[in-house]
Amino acid sequence: MGKVVLVTGAARQLGGRFIRRVQRDPDVERVIGVDVVKPVHELGDAEFVRADIRQPTIGKVLVEHDVDTVVHMDIHGTPLSPRGARAAVKETNVIGTMQLLGGCQKAPGVRRLVVKSSIGVYGSAPRDPAVFDESTPPKALPSGGFAKDVVEIEGYVRGFGRRRPDVSVTVLRFAHVLGPTVDSPMGDYFALPVLPTVLGYDPRLQFVHEDDAVEVLRMASGEPARGTFNAGTFNIAGDGVLLLSQCARRLGRPTVPMLLPAIRWGGSALRSVGLTDFSPEQIRLLTHGRVVRAVQMREVLGFAPRHTTAETLADYARTLGEGLLPPERLAGAVDRLAARMSVPYAYGRAGESDRTGEQLHEEGPHRHG
Repeated sequence: MGKVVLVTGAARQLGGRFIRRVQRDPDVERVIGVDVVKPVHELGDAEFVRADIRQPTIGKVLVEHDVDTVVHMDIHGTPLSPRGARAAVKETNVIGTMQLLGGCQKAPGVRRLVVKSSIGVYGSAPRDPAVFDESTPPKALPSGGFAKDVVEIEGYVRGFGRRRPDVSVTVLRFAHVLGPTVDSPMGDYFALPVLPTVLGYDPRLQFVHEDDAVEVLRMASGEPARGTFNAGTFNIAGDGVLLLSQCARRLGRPTVPMLLPAIRWGGSALRSVGLTDFSPEQIRLLTHGRVVRAVQMREVLGFAPRHTTAETLADYARTLGEGLLPPERLAGAVDRLAARMSVPYAYGRAGESDRTGEQLHEEGPHRHG
């Protein structure tokens, strides 16, 4: 008998892609996709169960289908529909996780749990270390938004691990996932025709391609390869780092530097029309940035992303289409302006506007002079 895998968040594009991928594994017998609405995309041979993970009935689904592996992907920073509210997202993230873990605790057949988390657990603060690893405590815990959700979620997951030590628990802390189909707060932000930024700051960012996200989730849900161990907490990020200004240039998006009070007001306006999540934590990210070290991902989990941070953004840019300004013209104009004004940190560093990689890892949050 093969494994029976239950996947939450089946109506999301990333959840659907993972379901179609994992059912091709030879050791997987059945895949059950769960969500509150029926997916518009195909799930292959997987069985779809309409269920709300915020309700205790999710425990019955686990028992009735003899589930032994749970992949919890219904953790998001954006609503499932454009008209969805932040309160509903938080409820699904936090209350849904609590109910799912309660069901897993009572289901004797569950042997493996994989949770899709976020590097948002580290927060974004002015005195943050240049690079976070899995054991680095945040200088300031997130106070709201999606980042606070994942902090609470990981706390509940640790409690579940103590109550069910027989279950192999893997937490994957993803950097911002981007790609042709995935929806995310950072993707919504980059899709804006003009990007509001915090005056005087140029944060460092990392991305994960959706293809790599699907593959690492599949790897974590399976049996560990020889010499690897896939239980624990892992940072998942593509190689390299990009400054926000570099991202804007490569997307052809003009930026509008704003003072913090103005960008907070602008964030409220954007949320009111449902364009993007501009929570206080998102604003802190756009101020101080966040970079993680993913050594354990390679050395312990045994996973190497196929796409770098820069390649991930480039693939997303092709899907997004041309911005208001062609990237080449925007880059040339900024370089000429920076040279004329002799401002070393306008759009990165003059003459080094497209630097990426490890040389940026050890530099703190960038602030324009």
